[in-house]
Amino acid sequence: MRQARSLRQKLLGVVLLTTLVALLVSVGTIIGYDLRAYHRNILADMSTQSELIGHMTSAALAFDDPRLATENLALLRLRPKINAGAIYNARGQLFATYVAPGQQGAFPPKAGTEDGTRFERGKLILFKRIVDNGELLGTVYLRAEYEMVGRTADYLVIAFGVTALAMLIAWLVLGRLSHVVTQPILDIAAIAREVVETGDYSRRARKLSDDEVAQLVDSFNRMLSEIEARTRALESSNHALAGEAEQRSLAQQEVMRLNAELEQRVHERTLQLEAANAELERAMEEARSANQAKTAFLSSMSHELRTPLNAILGFAQILTSDKLPSTLPQKKEFASHILKSGRHLLTLINEILDLAKIESGAVALSLEPVALDDILHECHTMTEPLAAQRNIRLLFPGDCHATVRADRTRLKQTVLNLLSNAIKYNRDGGAVVVDCAMTGPERLRLTVQDTGLGLRPEQVALLFQPFNRLGQEAGAEEGTGIGLVVTKRLVELMGGAIGVSSSAGVGSMFWIELPATEPLAPPQEDEAARALAGVPAGGEGGQVTLLYVEDNPANLKLVEEILRYRPDVRLLSAPDGHLGIELARAHRPDLILMDINLPCVSGFDALQLLRADPATAHIPVIALTANAMPRDVEKGLAMGFFRYLVKPINIEEFTEAINATLAHLASRRALAKAAERT
Repeated sequence: MRQARSLRQKLLGVVLLTTLVALLVSVGTIIGYDLRAYHRNILADMSTQSELIGHMTSAALAFDDPRLATENLALLRLRPKINAGAIYNARGQLFATYVAPGQQGAFPPKAGTEDGTRFERGKLILFKRIVDNGELLGTVYLRAEYEMVGRTADYLVIAFGVTALAMLIAWLVLGRLSHVVTQPILDIAAIAREVVETGDYSRRARKLSDDEVAQLVDSFNRMLSEIEARTRALESSNHALAGEAEQRSLAQQEVMRLNAELEQRVHERTLQLEAANAELERAMEEARSANQAKTAFLSSMSHELRTPLNAILGFAQILTSDKLPSTLPQKKEFASHILKSGRHLLTLINEILDLAKIESGAVALSLEPVALDDILHECHTMTEPLAAQRNIRLLFPGDCHATVRADRTRLKQTVLNLLSNAIKYNRDGGAVVVDCAMTGPERLRLTVQDTGLGLRPEQVALLFQPFNRLGQEAGAEEGTGIGLVVTKRLVELMGGAIGVSSSAGVGSMFWIELPATEPLAPPQEDEAARALAGVPAGGEGGQVTLLYVEDNPANLKLVEEILRYRPDVRLLSAPDGHLGIELARAHRPDLILMDINLPCVSGFDALQLLRADPATAHIPVIALTANAMPRDVEKGLAMGFFRYLVKPINIEEFTEAINATLAHLASRRALAKAAERT
């Protein structure tokens, strides 16, 4: 009974599966055809509407009439399937819109550059360019209900019902008729089972009908006869096959051994190839990352460097133009803008150079004990005017007498960066609080807290990545966005750590931790230096002679203007190295300013010639050049320049270098006079 039921189930399954496939093909064809027709119709309708609106709106675009374009779009209310529409001008900017009642009015900020359609959240969106006489006037945007999913769901429900009903009817009909086909087959199965169990091939099945099943019985009986005859023949050949089977077994074992060796070799080679491919992939990924970083860097720098250059060149053109006359107060204002933009441009360049030096490992630090209160006092003095412009209070600790192990210049740069950011991103009338405290036996933490807008957690997570601008929108504040990156790398190079905590709407607190150390012993005052204090550097009347070797007239004019208000300095100038050397030999100046990139004789060569001549060997030479890379500075000082100043000129730094050199000359002359007396 179990076998009979099993056969009937199989027959029933075959018939039902055939019926199911036929139904699925038929219903699927009908549904697919209808959905395809629906899709074509809605696309054709939207395309027609877009062409009609584009034709009607071409005049409005040509004459920049948004009102007429809006009236044309309002005709879409006759098409209830269309939710919204818009017209974009030739620049891709939104020109006119239409939104059906009860629909959302969100539109893309920019139009697509090509005609096309897309599906978004159950909506069909179409872009159609408006072209008149080969000229692009704008783009039509339409958004319509796309009922494909709903129609498909309805069809699937109908198809499921029809299929279920048809399968039920087929199952009922086949259940009544299946025994007519299965009974003769069950008889054949019973005979076959007996033959298998007993090995008696003389048994034969009986015929119950004259149809195809009877032919199956005859074929089964003939098969049994053939099997009986072949069984006897096979028994006689088994002995011969046994020997051959043994030989084949040995050959198979040898083949398996060779296959195992081959698989091992293939496995080893595969591992080598995988390792090589992984290495290649890592190299390609590094190259892609480097290319992306370079692209992002160049894109940001192009914008940031052009912004101050725009102000510098723009106001300079106004000042030099005869067609744009300006008053003296205006000239001063324009010059102030040029100076501010120039200083900002110099800050950008310095930040980029600092990051490049740190990333390449070329930055050199001089770690030594640094008194923190001295650094805070200097930074307070430098940032107080900036804070006063926005009425921001600066609160510094009065008892921070700790000493840290750091590079003095870089530590000052780090603190200034944190203070300037706290002022820049603070609110008007806010406050900046600086504090220091020991966090361990040998660790000191310096905190800078502001009362600005603060940062969200996701902004804090990306804070120390390049070009993030403290989480501000692009263009909201000047800068490259790499100041904090440089600060973080410098603090880490000095053996410290940096962190931040921030609350949106409350403010941010940045902190740095550095290793604390014992302070240096106070230096002993040099008796000779005390004796030389107040000795003038110049000769008669206290006037000194300064020779400036510079081939650029604008740079020469700038130095002349700076020194014009110093009656104690007489300025000589030379446009090239040859003349500079001759003037130095003839006038024996007290001090020489030397450009590096000079025509005929470079500044380095001129310095060597001056040092080789006993008449000029004693004259201190200060380099004043645009070669500002660290290796250039190191090379210049190693070649024998007394000081190394970089362009653009910082007037305070320039004046300090001149005064320091003159003081050195005065000390040297005083020592010489003291030696003569003894």
